[in-house]
Amino acid sequence: MQKEISEEELAERIAILKRFRELLEQQRKKFQEYLNMLELQENKITEEDTASIVAHSNLEEQIVSGINSLQKVIVPMQQLYESVNARTGDAYKTADSEPIVKLQGELSNLRTQVLAQNEKNQQLLKRRMVELRKEILSIKNPYKSNQSVYAEQAKTGTLVHIDA
Repeated sequence: MQKEISEEELAERIAILKRFRELLEQQRKKFQEYLNMLELQENKITEEDTASIVAHSNLEEQIVSGINSLQKVIVPMQQLYESVNARTGDAYKTADSEPIVKLQGELSNLRTQVLAQNEKNQQLLKRRMVELRKEILSIKNPYKSNQSVYAEQAKTGTLVHIDA
């Protein structure tokens, strides 16, 4: 039992579907970029390249911000897409609607990979920080026992005797 929909409604559905797919593809690209950046960051952590780690952290913030802003658009677009499908009984599937399910699956896999790589990097950084703390504590300060010339000295005498 298929409902007939107008050309206008069909065009609206196709436009929504295309925009939704574009947004999902953008998000997939951002997640892939983030995953690549995390993998590079892992190499920099093991190489102990602190300047690169800082640069990667700044880049990470930008990519995560991009992913979050895309997500803010994708969620309402997905709700709109689902409401249009529910309204028409999902009877009219276009060839464009097939890749949506595939894209959502790929995004889910990428999210899982990103979370795993992020966790791995965090563990590497924690281990490195523990090692650095141990190194810092093991450093012997040669001036530790010496008093500073500016420290208050014990008073030894208050009178001076001068013979002329």
